[in-house]
Amino acid sequence: MKRLSILGAAVLVLIVAAARSRQQAPSATDTQVKVEERNPWTNLRFNNDPAEFRFVIVSDRTGGHRARIFSQAIDQINLMQPEFVLSVGDLIEGYTRDPEQLAAQWKEFQGYVNKLQMPFFYAAGNHDMANIVEDGVWKEKFGRRYYSFSYHNVLFMVLCSDDPSDAGGHISADQIAWAKKTLEENKDVRWTIVALHKPLWSQANLPTNGWLAVEQLLADRPYTVYAGHIHHYQKFVRQGRNYYQLATTGGGSRLRGVPYGEFDQIAWVTMKKDGPVMANVLLDGIYTEDLRRPVTDETGVPEGRRERTYPVRGTVVLDGCPVPDAMVVFYSGGAGKKLTRAGDGVTEADGSFALSTYGAFDGAPAGEYVVTVSSYEPPVGSPKTPALPRLYTQSSTSPLKVQVDRGENRFMLELKSGQKPVTPEKKAEK
Repeated sequence: MKRLSILGAAVLVLIVAAARSRQQAPSATDTQVKVEERNPWTNLRFNNDPAEFRFVIVSDRTGGHRARIFSQAIDQINLMQPEFVLSVGDLIEGYTRDPEQLAAQWKEFQGYVNKLQMPFFYAAGNHDMANIVEDGVWKEKFGRRYYSFSYHNVLFMVLCSDDPSDAGGHISADQIAWAKKTLEENKDVRWTIVALHKPLWSQANLPTNGWLAVEQLLADRPYTVYAGHIHHYQKFVRQGRNYYQLATTGGGSRLRGVPYGEFDQIAWVTMKKDGPVMANVLLDGIYTEDLRRPVTDETGVPEGRRERTYPVRGTVVLDGCPVPDAMVVFYSGGAGKKLTRAGDGVTEADGSFALSTYGAFDGAPAGEYVVTVSSYEPPVGSPKTPALPRLYTQSSTSPLKVQVDRGENRFMLELKSGQKPVTPEKKAEK
């Protein structure tokens, strides 16, 4: 009994630093808990470092935006309560010189973001800066096309990847000079976050688009880059740093899911002492406490003229063996016409694929197509399939040609090493 009374007297209302387990704790005003010799918890090192913070990044809303997605995302972000929201651009459909249309589009968009319970930081995309008129509207509304801010000793640089707007993705010399000055003035920050619309590092004009100059300026510091534009999630690693190309937050997408990097998302970023920790949060997984999805009146862009599609499935083999994880692309045109990318699909472990043109696995319109087959680059990681014969990877050289007819279409795409491949023949329907 004496021993029990001694133990009882030792029970503390605790500041956890006094505990046997070397636990660190907030002040007594933050945490009050009884600590005994044995306790039903792992530790009391609460994940509440005052230097840490959380923010959200939203990706493309436009490029054929769909109804009630971005506006619902605003309500969903308010449920999650980040400290602020960062954009990577393409906020309005744009591509017009009509001031009234632009005014209406911006009024609609700002009506949504003004509902946020935290700050929203704009970034300009090609839809927002498509011409000199849109450029003028942006300047009138927001002033700067590129800017920076710091928060908890983290530098945020929001770049304009269409500077000038008619360059097909470019960072001007003036913007590079600004970036240099900004980085020199913020040498001692613990991390740098770069946000821009286009993933300029993956464009064909990389040697001349200005990104290499920006990248060189960043090289001596820890940083992370976020972009959008492609409507397809992809992770890159350059200079030992993570670069993220986000999927969509309501923008045009075939929505084939995570394996294709096609989904509506927000990026939830927690800024820790040793760098950002990012979680890809899919919008279809965020519900209110009563399990209801927010309902809004946001309208989408009317679908343009779409030809009727017919199911297209097939199998790819190389020297008689199935080819998994290959990208199969159908190009329409030919016979003197310019080839245009139409539908695509990725092969499964048995070499089979289902084609998508407008929506997930909807097939393709009837017509003649040139087909290419190349290694598929997954959203994260390196291609699993070894490089395929170059002949099949280019639409200008591929001998694979198919005819899509009304009804079900199934093709055997036979690739051969070291010799001219045969033209695939359509299997007769049973």
